[in-house]
Order: sequence, then C-alpha cells, then structure tokens
Amino acid sequence: MADLARRLGPKPLIGLPGRRTYGRHVDGFGSIFDDFAMDLYLADYAGEVLAAGGLPIHLPLDADPSDYLPSLHGVLLPGGADIEPGTYGAVPDGNGTYEPERDHLEFALLDGAIDYDLPVLGICRGLQVINVHAGGTLNQHVPEHARYDMPADARAHEVQFEPESRLGLLYGNGGREQIKVNSLHHQTVALLGDDLRVSARDPDGVVEGIERPGQDLLAVQWHPEMFSEPEPVFAWLIQQASKRQRRRG
Repeated sequence: MADLARRLGPKPLIGLPGRRTYGRHVDGFGSIFDDFAMDLYLADYAGEVLAAGGLPIHLPLDADPSDYLPSLHGVLLPGGADIEPGTYGAVPDGNGTYEPERDHLEFALLDGAIDYDLPVLGICRGLQVINVHAGGTLNQHVPEHARYDMPADARAHEVQFEPESRLGLLYGNGGREQIKVNSLHHQTVALLGDDLRVSARDPDGVVEGIERPGQDLLAVQWHPEMFSEPEPVFAWLIQQASKRQRRRG
C-alpha cells in the first residue's frame, strides 16, 4: 500500500471499514453463493471522501489493521450495526443486531489511529464505537431517534454545539448557532468515555457530537453523508489527513 500511496500522489488515503454480509442477502446472486462472505461498503461515505479531495481505501474485515495503518493518512468509521453490549459490560436487551468481528476491527483501528496520530471521523455507529473504545457505555434502545418514517436526508431535529468546540467552529460562529440534522439511530451515549468531550447535543440533551482534546478526532451521531450539500466534517478530515501526508514526505 505504500507503493500505491506514492503512485496516487497528493490525495490522502482514508481507511474506510465495511460490514460483513453473505451472498444469500444480495438479490441476483444464485443460491450457490448463499454462504460466500463479502464485505459491504456504502458508496456515500466514499463519495464524500472523494469530493473532499481524499481517496477512500476500503479495508477488508479479515486483514490485520497493523498491516495497513502505517500507510493511511486518516480513518472514517461509518454507520452500521450495533456494538456488542458485552464490550461495555451490558447484557443484550433483545433490540440489537451485532457484528463482533467488525467491533474488533474498529477498536483496533482506533488503537492504531492513536499510535500513528491519524485523524478520525466517526459517523453514527462510528461515534458509538469511539465512545465505547474510550470506556463509555450506550443506551441500547431509544426508538424515537430512529426516524425511518422520514426520508433519510430529512432534517428531523436541531443540534446545538458547545461554545468553542471544534465541531462548533466547523459549523459556524463558534458553536453559537444551531443546525438541523437527520436521525437514523436507535442507540445513544449513556456514560461518556474517558477524555472525550461532548461538543453537540439535541434539544433533549442527547449527545450528538463528541471530540477528544489533544487528538484530531471528531464524531457525529447524524448522517452527514446523506445530505446533498457539502458537510464540513469531511473537509476537516481531508485537511487533517493531508497534514499527516505532508509530514511523511
């Protein structure tokens, strides 16, 4: 991958994990492929990375993150299935679907991002992974936040940013403005992880954004990749990744 990075030139490489599925879940595949595993990547995340000036690198679930982390310039943790509750000391409540292999991969990605000083952007599940990785916990089922009765890009509720937070600065006026966001999650932050800062909340006080002072790490609970207009978190990720790329020469 290091040779690939040199050939591709100035675009920073952004690691993007997917999720595991099987041929039986894909229309048009013959039954002979029912038990064949495949990794699934939603194109909207990669499209936002490309639009912001980066190059998405889809990370296979079965690869060892230590083999590719030295060549990456940033990491994007996307949405998806729930985190296995045992990772934060809870018992499943019967409302979740879990992908423990993906949990393991993304926790290792976060370990490596810290070791290699890589910027990290978390989206929806990505925010929850970051919180659990830092020792936090989740509310397993908050169904009123899963607004599947609306279009995916519908602005369902407002978000208020904490003054002078990095997310607040990205979204305008030092955090003293509100925006409206979509809402496609059924889990929320309960106990905040160690060394994390809440940078955005909804009108009921639910955590909608987190960051870590001293590290280039941001996460949002909504899905910015679904909006038609550019979202500043993607430009932030590529800007920070480009700095890492330049430092490596």
